[in-house]
Amino acid sequence: MPITTATKQDIASLVALMDGAYRGEPSTKGWANEGHLFVGNKRTDEETVTELMEIPGAVFLKYINNEGAIEGCVFLQKKLSRLYLGMLSVSPGAQAKGIGKQLLKAAEEQARIQNCSSIYMTVITVRDNLIAWYERHGYIKTGEVLPFPVEEKFGIPTQPLELFILEKNI
Repeated sequence: MPITTATKQDIASLVALMDGAYRGEPSTKGWANEGHLFVGNKRTDEETVTELMEIPGAVFLKYINNEGAIEGCVFLQKKLSRLYLGMLSVSPGAQAKGIGKQLLKAAEEQARIQNCSSIYMTVITVRDNLIAWYERHGYIKTGEVLPFPVEEKFGIPTQPLELFILEKNI
């Protein structure tokens, strides 16, 4: 199915997708669940997604299924000569069907179009399966570790957390 640019009309669906892919009961049906790392079921909200959409040079890409529902998304933002990738989400029922891989390829194409030298992201350091998935797709740990930014409205960590920066040259 096609990957296209999300619009403000998609915000509620994007938030529901991201929350369901990572937190709460729906996320337990997929492998990307991070609910055990947080108290709270919200990963994002409409205000945050709206603010991200309004950043110049930033975009959410969405993957649409045959019924017209959003089953995947990714946030991309050009920062100097690199493209930041965040919020890559696939509906738990659609995981392991290649949607995430297609979104990564679309991100790489965006990086090329925008003349970026690489794509980078942050991933919680204890997310071994997720890190391994990105590594299988060419992303490497840069060696840089950042503190995890705690925003209580998006859940309280159940343990101390840090972020790895992963990067892939384009």
